[in-house]
Amino acid sequence: MQEIKNRNKNGRPKKAPAEKKGYKVTLKMATEEYFSLKTKARIAKLNHSEYIRQCIRSSVVKQRLSSELMGYIRQLCGMANNINQIAHKANAAGYSEACTDNLAMNERLDNVINLIENGC
Repeated sequence: MQEIKNRNKNGRPKKAPAEKKGYKVTLKMATEEYFSLKTKARIAKLNHSEYIRQCIRSSVVKQRLSSELMGYIRQLCGMANNINQIAHKANAAGYSEACTDNLAMNERLDNVINLIENGC
């Protein structure tokens, strides 16, 4: 009788360590989120796990706004209110008086916008 030396030669090839999926993540979802996942995965013709993997690979997460940036945004909102007041003043009193206020406001706006651009 002849002995077989390597029995596992014709089986499934072993995966490289980078291809193995060795981590399990448990996730809780609300009912609406779960059915949204099911629907989107079905439309993409993928199972839930593969759909989530593709979402992770192709997604971009943006950083939260810092408190400093939020302060600059509040300043811009306040300046928008000031610009409105300058427009009312220009319509009521004439444009020559509002010109200096407008130039000062433009300079302040430029400063705040430069701070936002350089800080972010």
